[in-house]
Amino acid sequence: MGDYAKALGGKLRAIRQQQGLSLHGVEQKSGGRWKAVVVGSYERGDRAVTVQKLAELADFYGVPVAELLPEGRIPSGSEPATKIVINLERLQQLPADKVGPLARYAAAIQSQRGDYNGKVLSIRAEDLRSLAIIYDMSPGELTDQLIEWGVLPPEARPGNPVG
Repeated sequence: MGDYAKALGGKLRAIRQQQGLSLHGVEQKSGGRWKAVVVGSYERGDRAVTVQKLAELADFYGVPVAELLPEGRIPSGSEPATKIVINLERLQQLPADKVGPLARYAAAIQSQRGDYNGKVLSIRAEDLRSLAIIYDMSPGELTDQLIEWGVLPPEARPGNPVG
């Protein structure tokens, strides 16, 4: 099975664990409708789950089907897989009320890495997605905002060649 099946399985496992259920607990609570071995194979991504079964599992767990689906898509090249380079000098010039969360995030990464050159900081696309959640924006909207602030270069927009 591919990455998507594993990501879907991870979501299934997370929902089950949030509800305090073991695999055998699922089997017991469902009166044998959901066998522990089957749910476990879905969670490991070893077995494909049909849309019908996924809808039934969502109903069993009491969550919307969308909660069981992995976030977005598996990266396909429409987002840059390379590092995103933040201009730290520009970041320091902006008002703290605008860039506070980004500045704290950047400082934490610098501290973790022991990297204090102070000019630029490379982050991953995953970091950008986390920051987008903090700013209550989509990653694309946050990218546009960071470009507007001058913290990212215009070529950081997804779809532009990164070189």
